[in-house]
Amino acid sequence: MSRELRFLYVLVFVVGMASLGAEIAAARLMSPYFGASTIVWANTIAVVLVSLSIGYWIGGRLGDDHPHLRGLCLLVAGAALLLAVVPFAAQPFLSVSVDALDEISAGAFVGSLVGVLALVAVPIVLLGACSPWAVRLATPDVDHSGRTAGRLYAISTAGSLVGTMSAALLLIPFAGTQRTFIIFALTLALVAAAGLGWRYIAVPAAVGAVIAIPVGTVKAKTDSGDRVIYETETRIQYARVVEEPDGTRKLELNEGVAEHSLYRPGSYLTGDYWDGLVVAPFASLTEPPSRVAVLGNAAGTVARAYGHYFPESRIDAVEIDPELAEIGRRYFDMRAPHLAVHDDDARPWLRNATGDYDVIVLDAYRQPYIPFYLVTREFFKLARDRLAPGGVVVVNVGHPEDSTELEKVVGRTIAEVFPVTLRDPIEDVNTLVMGGQRGSADNLRAMAFGLAPELRPIARAGAARLGPPLPGGEVYTDDRAPVEWLIDRSILGYAAEE
Repeated sequence: MSRELRFLYVLVFVVGMASLGAEIAAARLMSPYFGASTIVWANTIAVVLVSLSIGYWIGGRLGDDHPHLRGLCLLVAGAALLLAVVPFAAQPFLSVSVDALDEISAGAFVGSLVGVLALVAVPIVLLGACSPWAVRLATPDVDHSGRTAGRLYAISTAGSLVGTMSAALLLIPFAGTQRTFIIFALTLALVAAAGLGWRYIAVPAAVGAVIAIPVGTVKAKTDSGDRVIYETETRIQYARVVEEPDGTRKLELNEGVAEHSLYRPGSYLTGDYWDGLVVAPFASLTEPPSRVAVLGNAAGTVARAYGHYFPESRIDAVEIDPELAEIGRRYFDMRAPHLAVHDDDARPWLRNATGDYDVIVLDAYRQPYIPFYLVTREFFKLARDRLAPGGVVVVNVGHPEDSTELEKVVGRTIAEVFPVTLRDPIEDVNTLVMGGQRGSADNLRAMAFGLAPELRPIARAGAARLGPPLPGGEVYTDDRAPVEWLIDRSILGYAAEE
């Protein structure tokens, strides 16, 4: 095997690694602005596939017209430089893109599509051109063309696998999204310099130097008067804490459309749907809860309120992202006398839990989606089996304003499992749906007298809104629960009306 052939094997491996690694990093880079929905992922994958296809076509022609290694390595060096620029161009470009949209929900599709095209399409085209060019250089004669092409594309695919896994499991969690781009760019630049000669060492040196540049904020812009006091990229998502002038703190995840936790100094109430999650169970309960499970704890708004108003309650707070619990302790006063925090996915945790819960609160979202396996008949049967006699499940159903499709599905599915199902349209974009063996507005109104003074008006207002579930919807099961499709359709319908 010649030295040049061995080098081509290394080159296509690195190019494949950078191509798919950049795809993973690109989707992550846009999450703070447009979310991590299937729409955003579909746009990212589609743009990468189209770019690679164009690159394959261009690379085949370039390989025939310029069958020499120098040209191929210059192409790789160019791709490396462009890839290194992406994280620095992303913040101002994506901020402008978001500002240009009237409604964030309407802009997720167009904004993410434009974002991927502008940021990574060109470097991916260049990387796509490398493999067919390398095939042309590595093919000694027609008799060996199939074998050579198969070997090079197999090596390139192996590199893609390494790039995907290293970006998702190692680089993004530990180095961050911006430096992930730079690391892939540096790897490409080193390979290009090795093929061009060490006179070109300045290319990887320049790329490597930008690693030392401070990352800074990922998404510094906030509403007028607010400021970002903390931000991080967790193993799962982007998270930041925003503080208002009066000291109110909000936890925002990914695109920041929704607030996942809220803290008001000197208060355990929020003035939002979280307060309803504390009083709504008394439509079924006849005494304060002994055990409470909060599935989707985030930074602990609900768990903190339960711990304050019902200090004897044992609270299990479950959150799939362990770093959010630390954020809760540092910035949201997440504490309670009998609070246990569990870093786990809600359904597997509930399956292994001992049960006898008086209240199970479900508020788990990866905006704008609730995980499909938390709204199925099988899940609600599991929740029913983990309730104490007279216990209740309360689900926060987030939805676009005036959209009821998801709520109908959740209500219909709960009604398949529980004899009593109730709804409280507590906010324009939040409805609480409850399931239990019993429950009524009269019971909630009666129980309000025994609650803390500040909870009584909230309970009475909830009793006034409480009613039967909306008609319609279908029963979701573990086998069929098209939550993403349903929510995407609702969002696009809402955007079209706007």
